[in-house]
Amino acid sequence: MATKPATRPRASVSAFTQELFGRLPRADQRRWAHAYMEGLLTTPGKKTVRRLAATVSDSCTAPQSLHQFINASPWAWEPVRAELTRWVQRHTAPRAWTIGLAVVPKRGDRSCGVHRRFVPQAGRTLNCQVGVGAFLSTDTEDVPVDWRLLLPDQWSNDPALRRRARIPESTEHRSAEAQTLDLVESLPAAGQLAEVPVVADLDGYADTGEIVRALSSRGRHFVVAVPAALPVLAAPAPQPGPRSTRPELPSSQTILTVRQVLTRREAAAPHLVTVRTRRGEERTAHVLTGVVRLPDPEPGASRASRAAGHPPAHRVFAEWDPDTRRLGRTWITSLVNRPAGELLELAALHAGTADTVRQLEDDFGLRAFEGRSYPGWHHHMTLVSAAFAYSSLTTTRRIGN
Repeated sequence: MATKPATRPRASVSAFTQELFGRLPRADQRRWAHAYMEGLLTTPGKKTVRRLAATVSDSCTAPQSLHQFINASPWAWEPVRAELTRWVQRHTAPRAWTIGLAVVPKRGDRSCGVHRRFVPQAGRTLNCQVGVGAFLSTDTEDVPVDWRLLLPDQWSNDPALRRRARIPESTEHRSAEAQTLDLVESLPAAGQLAEVPVVADLDGYADTGEIVRALSSRGRHFVVAVPAALPVLAAPAPQPGPRSTRPELPSSQTILTVRQVLTRREAAAPHLVTVRTRRGEERTAHVLTGVVRLPDPEPGASRASRAAGHPPAHRVFAEWDPDTRRLGRTWITSLVNRPAGELLELAALHAGTADTVRQLEDDFGLRAFEGRSYPGWHHHMTLVSAAFAYSSLTTTRRIGN
């Protein structure tokens, strides 16, 4: 590979790439991983494989080699993402694991996982791929470290499509909630990150009640957005104490909605709290809260919901506008004893994942991926996430577009 002279020192990029990709089995894989990273960080404009190759190499075969590395080379992305997670953890002070979505519009029907679906953010039906991502969120950054690709039924049940996209036999159709839980299962469960809560807003994509039940049964702390119409049982406030020793609490057997639980408490003035934004500014907010249980799952519910059993009491909360008397986004959390202002700050972290996805699209080539295979998608998302992490968490910044 004839590499173009660098316009600035890149040793730190080399060290970063070596740390993440140094265990790839072949020297050519490690070399092209570094080249792809260099291209993502320094190529202005659209980041197609051809443009990336032109940035980092004078060789006429570089585009083919880069394409081969992303789409066909048999390297495992899971160990690389585990190294990325450890690297981000060392360079940040994480407040939450945030689950976000990357919706990538596509033409045609040949890209792995592409399907038509209504996208709430766009307000219309799109032909698209949908990635579910795990982000390490701090007070200032949301860094993607792991991904899952939603595979609708047609991609799971058609052997010809599976062979063409090189979908592993062990990979089956999984709902958004199942993919979310699979992501959570892969997150570190010990050390500094063990008590970091999971923050998720997947309303419109997943059964949020099932996610809450499953996270509760796994002992994961969480802050999850739920529909205001979610059925719940009102419960008395739990007493402070270790989660494992809290007694079972009786609840009302009357099914209510989250909205009803929150708004029936209006007579008692909402909490007036101070919330710190990511820009370091402070604002005041009115918050309504209540304590609830989820009803036992229906007989036809998934195995994960049934296995969760009778969940403990949780707290629901939402911002309240006293002038318009409107309820904001409604959330449920296992952090029943945290201050309401802290809960609002944790919930607000989710908005940052959408900003990160836009940066991945605009600056790091998320939408420029030209491959169609399942491994290719995961390879590309791994390198895009790594480039974002390096650019965001080091003093060396990318060249502007």
